[in-house]
Amino acid sequence: MTIHYGLLGEHLPHSFSPHIHRLLGDYDYRLLEIPPADLDTFLRRRDFRGLNVTIPYKKAVMPYCDMLTSQAKRIGSVNTLIISGDAKMVGHNTDYDGFKLMVQSAANDMQRKKVLILGSGGASLTAGAVAADLGAKEIITVSRHGSVDYNNVYRLHGDAEIIINATPCGMYPHNNDIPLDITSLPDCQGVLDMIYNPLRTKLVLTAQKLHIPACGGLTMLVEQARCSAEMFLGNKIPEQRTAEILHQLELELENIVLIGMPGCGKSSIGAQIAQLMQREFIDFDQYISQKIGLTPEEIILNQGEATFRSIESEVAAEIGKRQGLVIATGGGTVTRDVNMLALQQNGRIYFIERELSSLATAGRPLSDDGKALSQLYQQRYPLYRHYADAIIDNNGSLAAAVQTILALICGGRNENFGN
Repeated sequence: MTIHYGLLGEHLPHSFSPHIHRLLGDYDYRLLEIPPADLDTFLRRRDFRGLNVTIPYKKAVMPYCDMLTSQAKRIGSVNTLIISGDAKMVGHNTDYDGFKLMVQSAANDMQRKKVLILGSGGASLTAGAVAADLGAKEIITVSRHGSVDYNNVYRLHGDAEIIINATPCGMYPHNNDIPLDITSLPDCQGVLDMIYNPLRTKLVLTAQKLHIPACGGLTMLVEQARCSAEMFLGNKIPEQRTAEILHQLELELENIVLIGMPGCGKSSIGAQIAQLMQREFIDFDQYISQKIGLTPEEIILNQGEATFRSIESEVAAEIGKRQGLVIATGGGTVTRDVNMLALQQNGRIYFIERELSSLATAGRPLSDDGKALSQLYQQRYPLYRHYADAIIDNNGSLAAAVQTILALICGGRNENFGN
């Protein structure tokens, strides 16, 4: 049976591509996980109309093409295959268009800059072509086995100004991995990471913490898909569709993470938002109770706060990898930076602020009296503000706090949640 369209790769368990292509047009699009040993047979059959190509086959498919576009030939990498009307297989590179838009959207000026590209595969070749066309002064490729590797790069090219990650390092499920130490590159002015899952890699978040502009690869993914879909369908798709689909994906994928003092209303607000948005709701305290078989209060009283915090960090790392959730954290989740790094990768952080006198204390061993509560508040309040993407006043009605968060999520668009 002829496959109409799809994504060719070796391992594709968490690809966003089918969903993106459903948003781009009404056509059958499948994930095609082909082992390297079967690639030759698959490509020689040509039992498809058009394919996108991803790791590790962007260079491997080129010898099977009857024709390469000038862009694909120049770059030396193919991410789109089209079977033409005369049964010829044509190799294209729409990654170029996707990465160029990613650079432009991030406002990273490469003119006369020294660019460091991590990785030597097909994505790296595309990044190099875009950087050259945008006027980069010098382009250096870093790879595990090249003359510039991850050990000597700091000594040889510590003055790099733009960093591009074209490797899978930091990709789900290895969210805690980071390809290099950006703090050892003091001249860095911008970071571009082609990874889109998680939405913000550890590399991106580390750069942002240093006040270096940085972005992930979702823009690149959607734009290259739009350009490929034009070839699949044989008609133009408005450029604005990329921005529209990006907004929809962010709305669907980004976790809503609530932080704040114990008793500030995180769980109540989170449950309402989850119901209105038809999302799964995870309350850290309840999740820990189900996972361990003890309540947080029992763990703290019987095993100590340090044991509880370690369990909480395991939960943050686990839940932070997931997407499309509403999450109510524990009051002390912010006390460990590693927890917040895990939650920021796929989430926006909302600090639920409530007056000290209005906070509930029953069943909370760390804040069960006024003095303990006041001390906790003084310790944690700066952390809540530090990590918050937005501060939500919950001194009025619960409904008002919920609507404030929904309005921020929508960015002024009328999504009509719950209607």
